[in-house]
Amino acid sequence: VQLQASGGGLVQAGESLGLSCTASGRTFSWYVMTWFRQPPGKGREFVAGISATGSSIEYADSVKGRFTISRDNGKNTAYLQMNSLKPEDTAVYFCATSDIGLITHGVQSYAYWGQGTQVTVSS
Repeated sequence: VQLQASGGGLVQAGESLGLSCTASGRTFSWYVMTWFRQPPGKGREFVAGISATGSSIEYADSVKGRFTISRDNGKNTAYLQMNSLKPEDTAVYFCATSDIGLITHGVQSYAYWGQGTQVTVSS
C-alpha cells in the first residue's frame, strides 16, 4: 500500500488549506482513512478519520468545526479541508490507513503511512 500526501504550505492564521492523500496498492474503498499530525517537538496525534463508505467520521476536539475530512473512492483519494487555521495547527500532516474496519485514534493501529506534508500557520 502506498499513500501520497500533498497540499501543505504556509498560510496566515484564519486562512484555509486543503490536503489530499492518494492511495494505491489495494482496494481503497474497503478501508478507513485517517489524518494525523505531528507538531514540532511533539508526538503524532489523531486529527480526523473516515470510514470506508464515508458514513462514519471522527475528529479530534481541537479541530472540530474547522476541519472536514472526506473521500472520493472513485479517485482513491482522501481529503482534509482545513479552515480557520491557527498557529497551533502547525505540524507535519500524515495520512494513514489500516487493515481494520474501525476508526481508531492510536498511531499503533495504522500500518500504512504517507510521507507527510508540512503545514505552517503564521500569526
